[in-house]
Amino acid sequence: MDNSSNFDEISDPGYQPSPSSLDQNDHSTVETPVYSTMSGDSSMFGRTYSETSAFSDPIDDNSYSSEPSPSHWPVTKSGARDQAIFGRLEMKQQKQVVDDKLDDQESVDLELETMKERFSKLLLGEDMSGSGKGVCTAVTISNAITNLYATVFGQNLRLEPLKPEKKSMWKREMDCLLSVCDYIVEFVPKSQNSRDGTTLEVMESRPRSDIYINLPALTKLDAMLIEVLDSFQDREFWYAEQGSMSSNSTRSGSFRRVIIQRKEEKWWVPVPCVLPDGLSEKSRKHLRHKRDCAYQIHKAAMAINSSILAEMEIPHTYMASLPKSGRACLGDTIYRYLYTADRFSPDHLLDCLNIASEHEALELADQVEASMYTWRRKACLSHSKSSWDMVKDLMSDIDRTDKNHVLAERAETLLFCLKQRYPELSQTSLDTCKIQYNRDVGQAILESYSRVLEGLAFNIVAWIDDVLFVDKSVRTQDQ
Repeated sequence: MDNSSNFDEISDPGYQPSPSSLDQNDHSTVETPVYSTMSGDSSMFGRTYSETSAFSDPIDDNSYSSEPSPSHWPVTKSGARDQAIFGRLEMKQQKQVVDDKLDDQESVDLELETMKERFSKLLLGEDMSGSGKGVCTAVTISNAITNLYATVFGQNLRLEPLKPEKKSMWKREMDCLLSVCDYIVEFVPKSQNSRDGTTLEVMESRPRSDIYINLPALTKLDAMLIEVLDSFQDREFWYAEQGSMSSNSTRSGSFRRVIIQRKEEKWWVPVPCVLPDGLSEKSRKHLRHKRDCAYQIHKAAMAINSSILAEMEIPHTYMASLPKSGRACLGDTIYRYLYTADRFSPDHLLDCLNIASEHEALELADQVEASMYTWRRKACLSHSKSSWDMVKDLMSDIDRTDKNHVLAERAETLLFCLKQRYPELSQTSLDTCKIQYNRDVGQAILESYSRVLEGLAFNIVAWIDDVLFVDKSVRTQDQ
């Protein structure tokens, strides 16, 4: 081939000859000015080609032949630009898909880590050292339910629906904690007929009786309480933080005088406010209806909680700490009334005591409860003569006339009336001791679940009473 034909091939801006196609002995064709004097278009083409080649298959440098391959022919400038645009769009779409997958994976990983953490706390008994000094499983689950209630409802101090994320968290985690009860069963005999006509007695598993009776009732009470809170979506009252005058609270100038009249001790609780004319009759009727519902739920939850606590065994540590004399524990005044009264009236006794605070009521409850078990222990010890004598005493009425037995019965009645009069009382020392040393997982779940529902129902009743009190005060002041 002559030099002119070689020059035409080299001068073509789209052709780049392979090094093997050049004659090494012919130096006239390899001149630097031919490649160093490329125009601006050719340099731009080089950048475009390099961009589009990033999405193509990798090319081996040694695969070039003496004749250019059609797959490596250069494209036009407009075609390269379109391929670059499509490439960038494809990259963005792929990046979006990857980001979505990463977000989903992060949420799954977060839930998995949360489950691992709680499962570890359950097995470790809240002892992060792993030395085996943690509490038992029953106490751990009881604490988990109590902490979950504090997390979901602890900041909720108003008559308003729960936030969706809080409601979802409460349902999801309570379902997880209550699922343990599905595996707490008892075995009962059951008759089964065989093929040959004989009757066999086999053992069948079923949910434990206390769980079978109380757990569905508690879940129903739970749903009813959430429904009561959801019913206050549209309301005619609002709240203002005490000690601050927000823009909403300026619509009523009398709420501060109402709070002063009430002598509110819990200053952190938000103050309910109503319009100067008070609530409408429809809203007032709705509040009273929901108050009655919450009050009945409170009574039911308190009854379940009391029954579960009564079934728990009394720890030996509590019995060892009982005083030797019930009279010294209660005092002469209460003891004399319990012992000498012909017709014992616990309400009259409580009226005479003039209990001024919740702390005094709880202290009296602890004293009465300790004295009751002290007298019961003495009554049992006084009848430990012989087996036959003990049976005769139990069958006769002599046991009912025993001094310690009478005092124990009256102390139990006084304690019951005290708890009825002060339903917001905290747990007594015996209740706390039972929960602390309890080893029954089923009882722990039922006790803690009923306790938190009892507290929520009581709070709802108190919040409704606050609104009704403010409404009544505003209407009275206007008259």
